[in-house]
Amino acid sequence: MVNSQKKYYPTAFALYFAYFILGIALSIMGQFKPEFAQAWGATRLPSGAIDESMVVSVIAAYGLGRLIAYPFAGPVSDKIGRRVSGFIGIALYAIFFFGIINVHSMWIAYGMGVLNGVANSFLDTCISPSVMEIFPKSASIANLFTKFAITIAQFLLPFAIGLVASAHMSYKVIFIFCGVVMVIDAILILILPFPQQNVVNVQDDTKKAKQSKIHFSGAAIASILIGFTSSTTFMIWLNCNQELGKSYGISDPSVLQSFYAVGATIAVLLTAQLIHKGIKETTILILYPSISVVMLLLCYLIESPFILYVGSFVIGYAAAGGVLQLATSTTISFFPSNKGLATSLVMIASAIANYAVLSTAAYLTKVTGTDAPRMIIILNVIITIIGIGLAIIVKRHKSEPAVVASPEN
Repeated sequence: MVNSQKKYYPTAFALYFAYFILGIALSIMGQFKPEFAQAWGATRLPSGAIDESMVVSVIAAYGLGRLIAYPFAGPVSDKIGRRVSGFIGIALYAIFFFGIINVHSMWIAYGMGVLNGVANSFLDTCISPSVMEIFPKSASIANLFTKFAITIAQFLLPFAIGLVASAHMSYKVIFIFCGVVMVIDAILILILPFPQQNVVNVQDDTKKAKQSKIHFSGAAIASILIGFTSSTTFMIWLNCNQELGKSYGISDPSVLQSFYAVGATIAVLLTAQLIHKGIKETTILILYPSISVVMLLLCYLIESPFILYVGSFVIGYAAAGGVLQLATSTTISFFPSNKGLATSLVMIASAIANYAVLSTAAYLTKVTGTDAPRMIIILNVIITIIGIGLAIIVKRHKSEPAVVASPEN
């Protein structure tokens, strides 16, 4: 079985590499807000600073694109094939990278932001199920490593930005590079082999038919909704920490990105070990958001650069270190014969978070100015606490089978 799976390892590499570039797409626009705002004709605020709220709105459009596409992306992955879903996602990302640097209208840019989200949705519904099918004995860990690919990219991005700047090249070079490699990856996805999908280990046809039915229990719904709360925690921090850093006196807040990425990378590696040693995914879904809440509150109460360096690392670890991926794996366990659909459901919740919460952040940025970053922290705390409650519901359900199976019950 192991040898037969080895032929899919190049496919897994190509899929993880697509997520590596996705990691750049998730955060690169946040690193060039002034440049994009000027390109799209932004006005200046009374303080004299350029109004970057339209860039935050375009970043939020990513969530809208995901929301639009996931209802279609899941069925495409399950019914037509992982390869098709993956190719669509990678090809659309190539279009995004080439397109976003060549538009001069906020509304066209908004459309490119939507395209970014559509591309992400097709990648998610291909890659998470595919790597879990390539590595069936370590499915949760395989899915967790999609986050590892993203965090490595986000760690390297500030260095790439610095290298481009020191060479006096345009920031557009990074976008062009990403577009080119995505074209190459799309070709690889077309020619590399994919494993048989939606394989369920069952003892008889009756059990298989039962598992194929889609049943939305309270715990399954709670698991899906963790996609919303977990995404809120890291997406807000990822896209708004620059402004928070400036308000706390950090001269180069882009450095926070590296601390965040290091924390997320360490989390993926350590969490994989914890799961391998028997720690339940549901335990991590409670523990990590709890750590995030404490850290967010400290960042709100202590207005110093030092706390943001620590906070970026801890938020990277506890919020961006695989909670969303573990929520996806947990949700898939509720729908084992519909992995693409289960992935879509979690990611729809995540997309709603990206769009609704980042749109709220853009509004707060526009109307409250310098007070917005700390107000956004409180919003983040409230939503993360809700996520902890949802994870407790899922954990209780996962602990129930032995009791339910008892004849006395």
